[in-house]
Amino acid sequence: MPVTRFSVRKRNLSVITGCGIVAIACLLAGQRATGQQATAAAGPFTQAQADAGRTAYQANCAGCHGADLGGRNDASQLAGSLFMGSWGARTTSDLVGFMQGSMPPGNAGSLSEATYLDIAAFVLESNGATPGPLPMSATTSVGVRSIATGRPLAQAAPGRAGRGGRGGGGAPGEPLGGRAEAPVPATPRGLTVPGEVKNYTPVTDAMLRNPDANDWLMIRRDYHANNYSPLTQINAQNVKGLQLEWVWAMNEGTNQAAPLVHDGIMFINNPGNIVQALDAKTGELIWENRIGKSATGNSQRGISIYGDKVYITTSEAHIYALDARTGKDVWDTVIGDRANGSYSTSSGPIVIKGKLVQGLGGSLCDQYRDEKCFISAYDAETGKLVWKFYTIAKQGELGGDSWGKLSSLFRAGGDTWITGSYDPDLNLTYWGVAQSKPWMRVSRQSGNGATLFANSTVALNADTGKLAWYYSHAPGETFDLDEVFERVLVDDNGQKLVFSAGKAGVLWKLDRVTGKYLGHKETVFQNIYDSYDPKTGEPHYRNDVVEQQVGQWVQSCPTSEGGHNWHAMSYYQPANELIIPVTESCQEMNAQKIDLVEGGGSAGGASRRFFEAPGSNGNVGKLAAYDVRTLKELWQIRQRAPFMTAVLSTAGGVSFVGDMDRKFRAIDPKTGKTLWETRLGTSVQGFPLTFSVGGKQYVAVSTGLGGGSPRMVPTVLAPEVHYPSYGNALYVFALPDRK
Repeated sequence: MPVTRFSVRKRNLSVITGCGIVAIACLLAGQRATGQQATAAAGPFTQAQADAGRTAYQANCAGCHGADLGGRNDASQLAGSLFMGSWGARTTSDLVGFMQGSMPPGNAGSLSEATYLDIAAFVLESNGATPGPLPMSATTSVGVRSIATGRPLAQAAPGRAGRGGRGGGGAPGEPLGGRAEAPVPATPRGLTVPGEVKNYTPVTDAMLRNPDANDWLMIRRDYHANNYSPLTQINAQNVKGLQLEWVWAMNEGTNQAAPLVHDGIMFINNPGNIVQALDAKTGELIWENRIGKSATGNSQRGISIYGDKVYITTSEAHIYALDARTGKDVWDTVIGDRANGSYSTSSGPIVIKGKLVQGLGGSLCDQYRDEKCFISAYDAETGKLVWKFYTIAKQGELGGDSWGKLSSLFRAGGDTWITGSYDPDLNLTYWGVAQSKPWMRVSRQSGNGATLFANSTVALNADTGKLAWYYSHAPGETFDLDEVFERVLVDDNGQKLVFSAGKAGVLWKLDRVTGKYLGHKETVFQNIYDSYDPKTGEPHYRNDVVEQQVGQWVQSCPTSEGGHNWHAMSYYQPANELIIPVTESCQEMNAQKIDLVEGGGSAGGASRRFFEAPGSNGNVGKLAAYDVRTLKELWQIRQRAPFMTAVLSTAGGVSFVGDMDRKFRAIDPKTGKTLWETRLGTSVQGFPLTFSVGGKQYVAVSTGLGGGSPRMVPTVLAPEVHYPSYGNALYVFALPDRK
């Protein structure tokens, strides 16, 4: 596909005039915090600012987000768990800067700076922050979670407005109505529902290497991250008979769950740091543990099981080991030194030979500081650290010269927020590394170098963490188009391959023994690269991208929602093809100046505005299949709503996927034809899985909300795609029993 520049058309820009972008708190969820986390007993805003902000909010924001900040369909919740899940780890300056760069929709920055500050103060007060004596300014940088709880200072009175009410939040001091949380007794932490899994079989290394077809023992099912099951009871001929077997309501919050099943027991993690064991046949609860001290946190992408333990991470970057039989706490490991701030995680570990290999993100990854972000391994029995691999190269190290003249202190980023994969024969684990920070190279002041090991595949020795090889997919990336996502391992025609696709929407094919470039395929329209090196595959950026300046708008396709994002692809083995969910959209970005000050930095550092991709005909969602050998596109589905789940394929000749329009469907992996579909309670989001209990095959998928740019950019471009702003649940389907 030729890559060209093009002008922004007013018709395209007009799509951002809907409600979805007004102070969208969730748009940057999934990106890590920025700046140094500070604490404050009160503030950092005055009561006068919050009162003025209430009036300004009603005039500029309430029409979409509701007078009570509860959110309405396409406009996100600005008070409560979803807001805190998205913004708790960020700072007040991030919040103000984001609103200035994105609201009002279609006319960003049109309000005065004082008005933006006032609205931010009102939103913070609505989430439990206490006004103080000093006014907030645009440079005030305080961690949101250090001052806000997600609960309003004045709780809603019993009987007022109710769950569906929208009338609260009138005069200052009035309680919030609508979906703001009503006063309820505090839920205890720890083992809240005791129980015991009977006849539990410990999970061994051999089981993980060759998983039982009836089980689903890790995120994406196997070490190769194929998202492929050998089960055949549900097939292309009978899938139209699928029926709902049971539903399990899940806690509210950002939900991207990836449950496990072993010996007929499902282990599932909920938002709010809730882990449960369920009877996978009936949905009956066996035990529940509300891990840690806090109910704040999104659903992690994936949990792990090994021996007699289940392992779960939290957004505060803890790893908890629970007894798989009883759910009781066994140990808790804190990842990284917390003396100067916080790390975070959003995906769980992969278990390799008795070790938990875990990625990392958070404000300390984005901060200008001596210690850089890392991948680390922990003893599965004790939780003790075994090794670390740092993902940002310092001066004097391998790759250290790729940051230009920038000193080691001011090199940041390199998060690893998607779980890696593993080749037992090579004993290598493969991880994608996210972008360097700040996003845009002129803000980073890093020159045009690759900023290793950002936006790379790294292959690490699983025993030692030593780097075997790396491949830089997007040297000097500058649009928040990171390459962090799943690495899919495929054996084809005598070759050991590793595939990946990042936000640029390019499908990469590498030799997984050496890291040698073998080919690539553009899955969506892109205009950031104007050529590729035919031998190495290295992409070359347009000249105006290389020459960007602070304060200039620069176009890019795709956007920071992806191309491809965390919604994992599937390798459908019978057809030797990869089925990939991608999205089509474009953006303009405006770099901000970020001072090189120790303790500073930014997870973003740019304003953004979005518009339709050329040739998309308004379609945001795309699902397509690609031949492993030739990379030829075999078929495609294009639709208005984005696909919001990973793809699950089975040996029965069926693939499953869900979307934001609440549809969960089975498709023919050879043609893309829909074989069966149903509509669920809210948007379908997470990692579908299939398993068998007592000789009966089941298919499970979660519904979910939240999740950052992959959800909110389509909300701007396709505001007519409606879904309830609540309704997290797990749905389990099966064929009817034969009579």
